[in-house]
Amino acid sequence: MTSHITVQPVNSRVSVRVGDVTVADSEEAQLLTEGPLPPRHYFPRGHVRMDLLTPTESITHCPHKGDARYWSLIVGGEELQDVVWSYEDPISEMSDIAGLLCFYDEQVTLEVIN
Repeated sequence: MTSHITVQPVNSRVSVRVGDVTVADSEEAQLLTEGPLPPRHYFPRGHVRMDLLTPTESITHCPHKGDARYWSLIVGGEELQDVVWSYEDPISEMSDIAGLLCFYDEQVTLEVIN
């Protein structure tokens, strides 16, 4: 694994909300830490309200993880553009996050429930 990146299971329930709407809830989330960047929670797709997501054309590349694809989140008529991403086919060292979904915590309410 890339030495400055760690991925580990979260031993708690993790929930993501926009207003009063829960958009993700899981006891199987993974926590990715990458150097000085904010830690990020990655969720299994089956634990995310995919009906609220719309794929976008956005793609970014990380030399340590691979290409990320993005989704917008639409809740109560409000659209949060490119707020969700996934590494569908990450580099082999990042296979633990393949297909998992991550949210920009800065735009949603993320809560770790012990």
